[in-house]
Amino acid sequence: MAASAFLNLYYWETPGRIRFVALLYALGGALAFPVGLTLARLLSRDRHWETALAAAFVCLLGATLAFTGGLFALQYHSYYAEWHAPALTLTWAFEFVFTILTALYQFVVLGIRLYFPLGFAALVVASIWFARQRR
Repeated sequence: MAASAFLNLYYWETPGRIRFVALLYALGGALAFPVGLTLARLLSRDRHWETALAAAFVCLLGATLAFTGGLFALQYHSYYAEWHAPALTLTWAFEFVFTILTALYQFVVLGIRLYFPLGFAALVVASIWFARQRR
C-alpha cells in the first residue's frame, strides 16, 4: 500500500509529505491485513475456493480502507484540535464528529485513488493466495 501511495505522489508532493503519506498507508495496510484475513477465514469456513477468494477480496479491501481511513481521520483531527472547543463539551463533541466525518469524506474522495494500480494488484494477489491456501 505504501509503494502504491509513494508512486502516485512521487512527482506531486515534497519528500516529507510523501514519506508521511506512505507511512500512513503502510501502517493502515499492516494493521488491516490480519483483521481482514481473520474475517475472511470466518466467512469462508468450509466453503468452495470461489467463496474464499471473494471473502478475502472483500474483507481485505474493507479492512484496509477502514484502518487507513481511520488513521487519516485521527491525523486530521489532531491537526484541527488546536482550534476546537475545550474537550468533552457539547461544542467539542460536534466539532469532533464533523471533523472525523469530513476527514473520512476527504479520504474517500482523494485517498482511495492512491491505491491504484499497485494496491489493487496486491489485493488481487493476496486474495488468490488466500483462496489457494484454503484448499
